[in-house]
This record gives sequence, structure tokens and C-alpha cells, in this order.
Amino acid sequence: MLAASFTLAAMVIRFQPSVEHEIRSIGLFAYPLGIAVFALVASAPFSVTDALAIMNGAIFGPVRGAIVNAIGLVLAALFGYWLNRHASRMLDLDAYLARLPHWVKRFRVGSPAFLLAVRVIPGFGGTVATATAAAFRVPVWVHVWTMCAIAVPICTVLAIFGDRVTVLVHRYEVRAHVYWDRHGPHFHVHHHPKVSRTP
Repeated sequence: MLAASFTLAAMVIRFQPSVEHEIRSIGLFAYPLGIAVFALVASAPFSVTDALAIMNGAIFGPVRGAIVNAIGLVLAALFGYWLNRHASRMLDLDAYLARLPHWVKRFRVGSPAFLLAVRVIPGFGGTVATATAAAFRVPVWVHVWTMCAIAVPICTVLAIFGDRVTVLVHRYEVRAHVYWDRHGPHFHVHHHPKVSRTP
């Protein structure tokens, strides 16, 4: 899933003009669509949002992409909290809490410090934090701000990265095309006019 998501991000960067054209054809609905997709993906257990944050930066630009990511994260926090409150039995929380590093276990489970520390762990940290917040009845606003405090800066950097990589890729393509036109081999085919036979 990780490889597939980053492959998709690479394809979006590579064909960014075409993707941006298709997105712009939707009009103002492009932003709600980007937010909704990000929120759904980010709220899913063990989801990979890094590639999606990069894609939003490549499609919408660094500022708008970061805003789309931030709004999507807030909605994902709310939806993920609600989902875990109603489906907390699907995740073996005790087993995941036992696997946490010792430096995380120093904090009281369910406290803001614990939620912040768990979210730093790549991979399953976000899922464990959301499940813990729901299981221990942490106030939803505490869950939202602890999630956003870690995820928003990371996704903002990824959006800027996606935009910069897109610019570099397409600037390189333009330069390569210009260089080839100026310095590449040129083949000229001379067409000789046909001489018509006189009767």
C-alpha cells in the first residue's frame, strides 16, 4: 500500500499539467473533493497520507495544498474518533499499547502528552493514538489538536515538497527540450523537385 501510494504520487507529479487541467475542469468542487479524499484516507486505520499530502501540493500549489491538507486532517480526526468510538473492538488496543517504546509508556495513557508522543511513531502511531483517545473517552477537541499539532506541520512540508518537485521536474523537461533543439543532431531531408518528361 505504501509503494502504491507513492507510485501514484510520482505519477501525479510527472503528469501534473494534465492532472491539474482535469482538476480545474471540475471548478470550485476541486477543493472539497481534495479535502474529502484526504479526510477519508487519513481517518482510515493504518492509512498512508504522506503521498496524498505530496499530491495535494503538486496539484493545488504549496499554500492551497497545505490548506487542503490541514482541513482534511481536522475532518479526519473527527471522523476517525467517531469511527473508533463505534468500532473500537476491531483493534486489539492492549496488544498495540504493549508494543509501544518505553519512552512513550512514561506518559499516562490517554493524556495529551501520550497522544503527542504516540503520533510521532511512524506507521501505526496515528492509529493507536486515535483508538486510545476513543477508548479512554478523551475529549474530542484534545484528540483533534494533538493530531493536528503533529500532522499539520508534516503535511505542510510535504505539500511544499510536492510543489517544488513538480516545478523541478517540469523545468528540467523544458530545459532538456530547449537543449535538444539547440544542440541535438538535426537531420535535414532535401526534396528534389521531380522533373517532368517532355513529350
